[in-house]
Amino acid sequence: MKKIFLFLLLAISANGFSQIMNPVKWTTAVKKISATEYELIASATISGNWHLYSQNVPKGGPSPTTFTFESNANYLKKGNTNEGAGHTVNDPVFKMKITFFEGKAVFKQRIKLKKPNSKFKVNAVVEYMTCNDSQCLPPKEVDLVFDIK
Repeated sequence: MKKIFLFLLLAISANGFSQIMNPVKWTTAVKKISATEYELIASATISGNWHLYSQNVPKGGPSPTTFTFESNANYLKKGNTNEGAGHTVNDPVFKMKITFFEGKAVFKQRIKLKKPNSKFKVNAVVEYMTCNDSQCLPPKEVDLVFDIK
């Protein structure tokens, strides 16, 4: 009986700990601009006092957020991934100006279809780093899927 109780206690503790250590949840959306142009939208919901770093971080700072879009014969990328306005601060740990997001961050990538009104999926990977006032988590990769309809 003690072993079962101990196992359940460890399982519940591990589950609670893993939720705390995954402070960013990603969602995707697609906005049709025209018959051949779409906007891919990746939104990060950032919990608690955690923050997510910008794509534009000076050398020697924390790992920036990066997006890698899988090549696909159905589309071409138009420009770079844009991000919303974040908070820029003089970071005392990294001793530089750094831009980061709290609560929510939105990133947008425009694409041009090679054939109008095609239906396919765009696969991407986002790599990001999060920190709070007392710790930073190692960079993490998350797969994203954008459904072009």
